[in-house]
Amino acid sequence: MTDNALIRLNNVGMERGGRWLVRGVTFDIMPAQIVTLIGPNGSGKSTTAKMAIGVSTPSEGEAKRRSDLRIGYVPQKLNIDWTFPLTVERFIHLTGRIDKTAVEEALAMTGVAHLRNNQINNLSGGEFQRVLLAHAIARRPNLLVLDEPVQGVDFNGEMELYDLIVEIRDKLNCGVLLISHDLHLVMASTDLVVCLNGHVCCQGTPMVVAESPEYHELFGARATGLVRYQHQHDHTHLPDGRVLHQDGSITDHCHPDDGHHNHDHNAQAEGKSHVG
Repeated sequence: MTDNALIRLNNVGMERGGRWLVRGVTFDIMPAQIVTLIGPNGSGKSTTAKMAIGVSTPSEGEAKRRSDLRIGYVPQKLNIDWTFPLTVERFIHLTGRIDKTAVEEALAMTGVAHLRNNQINNLSGGEFQRVLLAHAIARRPNLLVLDEPVQGVDFNGEMELYDLIVEIRDKLNCGVLLISHDLHLVMASTDLVVCLNGHVCCQGTPMVVAESPEYHELFGARATGLVRYQHQHDHTHLPDGRVLHQDGSITDHCHPDDGHHNHDHNAQAEGKSHVG
């Protein structure tokens, strides 16, 4: 690796049983960069992630990783015997002893320090996802890999988790590789979206992908749910579509005087949900 890239994929592909699972994938992950892989089930997202982090060797192309790469991983599914007594703090140590200070920092960073003595089986979906994040960052990774990190979490919980991921990225200066097939919500802070369907359909910023004909062809009517306003202004879009302004007033539009959206939004039309 001749530069600071954490991971570099160059035209990688994976073949199994005479069938290509995915091929022609090229992208870098840099420190503090968020890369999101989207696509339907079976599109090659997990296969691409495994090639990226070295779990699988590409059948073609080249996957390079920085020599000091430390990976924190939040799995899509985790098989736990929920009848087994297991506290949050013990769970953090399951894959090996971690410095006490590092554990405390990870729990605090993810907002679950007050749950350290709680049983895992008593946590809500959102709390459990935060504990998984704490486990992933306890060893201070420089790459955080998140496979469907908001499963089992309601809409508001999803927004909070995505905001938390951005906070963690900022504090650790780590790269983030996010895998998602839930197209109604993808992080606005994503630097690069790679849309897969056995190959790269399109890639770029969230807005570039959202406007891509290939993306719309792949997802059809569902594609309209991808684009969401980015919060670069002095008001907040509420879950029901209304707008909360700094003075506390709530209106149906960002500019109720004329009903138009002519300010610095990275979205095309009112009523679309966030790339958040």
